[in-house]
Amino acid sequence: MKQRRLIWTAVFGLLWYFFSFTTLFLNKYILSEKNVDPRFLAVSQMLLTTTVGFVQIGIPTLLMGIHDSNRYSRKFLRNMVFVGLMRFVTVVLGLVSLKAVAASFVETVKSSAPLFTVAASWVLIGEKTGMLVNMSLLPIMSGLALCSATELSFNLVGFVAAFSNNIIDCVQNVYSKKLLSDDITTVSANELQFYTSLSATCLQIPLWILTEMALPQWADLPLLLIDGISFHLQSVTAYCLMNLISPVTHSVANTVKRGLLIWLSVLAFGNQVSFLSGIGTSLVIAGVLALILGKLPRGA
Repeated sequence: MKQRRLIWTAVFGLLWYFFSFTTLFLNKYILSEKNVDPRFLAVSQMLLTTTVGFVQIGIPTLLMGIHDSNRYSRKFLRNMVFVGLMRFVTVVLGLVSLKAVAASFVETVKSSAPLFTVAASWVLIGEKTGMLVNMSLLPIMSGLALCSATELSFNLVGFVAAFSNNIIDCVQNVYSKKLLSDDITTVSANELQFYTSLSATCLQIPLWILTEMALPQWADLPLLLIDGISFHLQSVTAYCLMNLISPVTHSVANTVKRGLLIWLSVLAFGNQVSFLSGIGTSLVIAGVLALILGKLPRGA
């Protein structure tokens, strides 16, 4: 059983890495080269992942006549709407940041996620941290400041969007892990993906109606379809992996993924990275690794 769990963890981890990069690459290409409105891309991603999720979860439930009162309780609906709202906001902010700055810089900002995960874990689940963890925050913040000051594509809108996305995404991950581990709600990874996507889509409808979004050209629709499928698979594999491993292990995997995405994005998009920006990126990653080592003795 343990060996089988390790195999599935490795499979979902590798798939998460792969779909994270393909989604990042497609998002940046669609926004920068095709000039698609970030709001439209966010709506299309959520619509597609909700549709695919309905095929996986909704249709079998309707055909088999499954009825679970927990799925319609006020608490369950409140949780799904809350996580759905965070997913909606993080998708929009993430696309705005990619539109404004280099993908490598966005990933550098996101690589500081464990810093905010520590804070979110303390607030939501009462988990406290030691001195080493607190000391590791210094190189993370210093590295981010150095990257921001020397980043050739830096602008305030892109930085604020990436930074805000990072904070909300950390809260979302901690809260999602709490729901996946709750014996009362017993929500599976696929169910969490579907119900929160449905909530996020419903929240996007007013944005779609009340704002004028430039529609993409018909020739871009196949690319948007592939991007939406990649986004869906990235989300599902992330939730599946989150369900199998501890928060500390997930932080390790996420840090390694961010480091790979930073340099893969540099190679893929040809972004120019200054020497000081490279030092800043290294400081962020080193600080995150120190933070994780500081958490290992208390790891779940």
